[in-house]
Amino acid sequence: MGRIFETRKATMFKRYAKMAKAFTKIGREIVIAVKQGGPNPDSNPRLRAVMQNAKAVNMPKTNVESAIKRASDKDTSNYEQVIYEGYAPHGVPVLVECTTNNPTRTVANVRMYFSRANGALGTNGSVSFMFEHVVLFKIEAANLNKDDLELDLIDFGLEDIALDEENKQFIIQVQFTDYGNMQTALEERNINVIETSKIYVPTTTKELTPEQEAEVMAMIEKMEEDDDIENVYHNIA
Repeated sequence: MGRIFETRKATMFKRYAKMAKAFTKIGREIVIAVKQGGPNPDSNPRLRAVMQNAKAVNMPKTNVESAIKRASDKDTSNYEQVIYEGYAPHGVPVLVECTTNNPTRTVANVRMYFSRANGALGTNGSVSFMFEHVVLFKIEAANLNKDDLELDLIDFGLEDIALDEENKQFIIQVQFTDYGNMQTALEERNINVIETSKIYVPTTTKELTPEQEAEVMAMIEKMEEDDDIENVYHNIA
């Protein structure tokens, strides 16, 4: 079948691996949301947001319902979200966002990834001050005017709004502390939220040579293969 087939197969497997990890991530977020606020999405805004994200990545409804049912079981493992901080090679600050039911295992693995790449795991606060914690809401742009939307939502924490013309979506940015206010405002206006992302944005960036950047990205790719690691943030320009 040749090299073309092998390339397509590798691409297909990589896509399926990403899909599987997305489903695993959402399943764990469902557990956390249900443990904190119960299994009814009508009274649990965090669970509603997770279910929106599940729909955005085409997670089957039966998988979502099964995850909620499992999370309601008292014997279900308790997951917690943990952030580890450190420096990759060449002094690049890195935040490693994890969801785990075994922090001892997870921190050992994170330390190993840093060490093997000649980086170093840091202490709490050693890197996080270089990042802002923000939330992005993706909403349907149909029948909405950008200027009107900006004026209407600015009192609920809106910092920025941009139009994704390709997907016909508006992307709204707020500080993490305004997450609940914005979610409520959008729901009250019957605005369809497609996906919600909580991310860390660097306040400054660092320039590297292509060779240096390749070293850092190799470490990050290894981290992203770990089931406990959800996201890895850096400040490479």
